[in-house]
Amino acid sequence: MRIEKCWFCSSSIYPGHGTQFVRNDCRVFRFCRPKCHKHFKMKHNPRRLKWTKAYRKARGKEMTLDSTFNFEKKRLTPTRYNRNLMVKTIKAMQVVDRIRQLRKDRFHKQRLASQVRKRQTSAQKEVVRNSNMLEGPNKVKALAYQKELEAKAKVKGKGKVRVEKASGSGGMEVEE
Repeated sequence: MRIEKCWFCSSSIYPGHGTQFVRNDCRVFRFCRPKCHKHFKMKHNPRRLKWTKAYRKARGKEMTLDSTFNFEKKRLTPTRYNRNLMVKTIKAMQVVDRIRQLRKDRFHKQRLASQVRKRQTSAQKEVVRNSNMLEGPNKVKALAYQKELEAKAKVKGKGKVRVEKASGSGGMEVEE
């Protein structure tokens, strides 16, 4: 039993499901549902529709490079049935699936953690901007955040290129 992938949304198509479109140049397109086929006929780009895998991969919401994806490739050479080989293959598939799931969970946790850090820093900047309105221990925290942000700004400023005017000649020198 071969499980195909939808050309448009990359979801699984099981035998007996979906539609198949063959173009004049004998290129075969498989679609999981009429929605995908309709969007294909209207020449929509799958990378611009939020519900497709292509959109999620293009925006960095899903893993794109992983060694476990190599096991999913088609193998067109038929092999003779061997019970021991089939048992080993199924065990290997389960191990690869477990590894893929762990990596996927780790990827999502890292992605969400970076978003939380960004939100926290923006909230801290807001507190620093309005620190004069605060009173008590919150004001002390706001001043500490302000010092941290100023220190970070100084470090970032040192890495940038300085431009100085040369005395005498009207030219400019660039230092790194």
